[in-house]
Amino acid sequence: MPWIQLKINATKDTADAIGDILMETGCQAVTFLDRHDTPVFEPLLGETPLWGDTDVQGLYDAATDMSPILNFLTEALILEEGNYKLDQLEDKDWEREWMKDFHPMQFGERLWICPSWTDVPDPSAVNVMLDPGLAFGTGTHPTTALCLKWLDQLDLSNKTVVDFGCGSGILAIAAIKLGAKRVVGIDIDPQAILASRDNAERNSVADKLELYLPKAQPKDFQADIVVANILAGPLKELSEIILAYLKPQGSIALSGILEEQSDEVVAAYQTQCNMDPVVLDQEWCRLSGTKR
Repeated sequence: MPWIQLKINATKDTADAIGDILMETGCQAVTFLDRHDTPVFEPLLGETPLWGDTDVQGLYDAATDMSPILNFLTEALILEEGNYKLDQLEDKDWEREWMKDFHPMQFGERLWICPSWTDVPDPSAVNVMLDPGLAFGTGTHPTTALCLKWLDQLDLSNKTVVDFGCGSGILAIAAIKLGAKRVVGIDIDPQAILASRDNAERNSVADKLELYLPKAQPKDFQADIVVANILAGPLKELSEIILAYLKPQGSIALSGILEEQSDEVVAAYQTQCNMDPVVLDQEWCRLSGTKR
C-alpha cells in the first residue's frame, strides 16, 4: 500500500519524544535515522542509542489528511520552516525492496554468507545461509566481516571454539562449517540464543552448536579458539572471563572496537596474550593474539 512519509530534523534529546507524539497522531511506524551517517556501537540489550543529529521518520496511511496533523505539530513547536519534509511514497512490495539490500558476500578465500532467497554463487565454497533477523550479525557490519575473515584464515579442523556474544550465530556457524568440531555460543540476550539456534538448524549444524545464557555458561571449559565481537567496554570488563575460555597457545579475536579504543582493549589482553598488529576496516578494528 502507498504511504505518506513525514521526516523531521531532531536531536538525540528530542527524537524519542517526537516519535511518541507522531504515534499519538496516527503514525503507523517511526524510524530514527542518522542525519550525518555517524557510526554507532551495537546497542546493549534494552538500549536504543540515538545519534547527535537524528531525523525522525514517520509513516502514515496514504488516506490520512495531514493538514490537522501538521498544524498540531507546528503549534507544539515540533515543526518549523525548513526542519521537515513530507513525501508520498509509491506503492511497492516493501518486503522485496528490503530483500534487495542483502546479497551473497565473500569473506576471505573460502567463506560466503548467503541470504536464503538468493542462489549460492559457489556451491563448492563454505556457504553459510543467513537471513537478517532480530539479532545482531549478518556480515554487513565491518566488525562481523573482520571476524569472518579471521576465521577463514584459520585451520579449524577438529578445533573447539567459543563465540562470546554470539548474536545471530553467524561466527559460530561459520566456524563449524570451516571445520570446528565443537562450538559454544554465549549471549546475554535470549533472542540471540533463539536466532542462533534457528540459523544453526537452517545450516544443518545444530548438533555441533551449544548455546548458553551467561548464568548457564559452561564452567572449566577451554577452547582452542575464542572470538568475541561485542563492544570495547564489555571486552575490557569481561577480559578475565573471556580469557578463561582460551587454552594456552589458543587464538583469540576481538572486535566491536573503534580504532581509538584499541590501545585500551589491547592493554586488557596483553597481560596473557601476545597480540598481533591491529587490523582496520573503516573506523573499526579487530584485535587478535595467542595466549601464552
